[in-house]
Amino acid sequence: MLETSIKQFSELNTQELYDLLQLRSEVFVVEQDCVYQDIDGKDQRALHVLGYKNKNLVAYTRIFKPGDYFNEASIGRVVVAENQRQHKYGYDIMKASMKAIENHYNTEVILISAQVYLKRFYNNLGFFETGKTYLEDGIPHIKMKKS
Repeated sequence: MLETSIKQFSELNTQELYDLLQLRSEVFVVEQDCVYQDIDGKDQRALHVLGYKNKNLVAYTRIFKPGDYFNEASIGRVVVAENQRQHKYGYDIMKASMKAIENHYNTEVILISAQVYLKRFYNNLGFFETGKTYLEDGIPHIKMKKS
């Protein structure tokens, strides 16, 4: 089971910030071979959901209150270290993120911009497509909503 921690940007220590940026870069830039601006100026507004196994960061998301990213609350930068995916930590970090949205923002309505190949993963968590496929940073995405 994943140990999770939820922190505002100002509560992250230097090591936590380094680890989450390293994990995001490892997966979104290197593994997915996608050159894009990961550090986008939105981390300061987000709550950061950190997932640890044996004190190592292996999963992460950032969440936003309604109006900070979309009109609805949202979850983004969903990432699990490649060598940890067989443990289903994606489900653990998403469930922790959905619970955090409910607790911090008093809503269960969540909108995400999902990579298309993960549609079934998000369907299993109660998210459903709400539009057409579009390219984001050269990768096919689709908006999905949980209500």
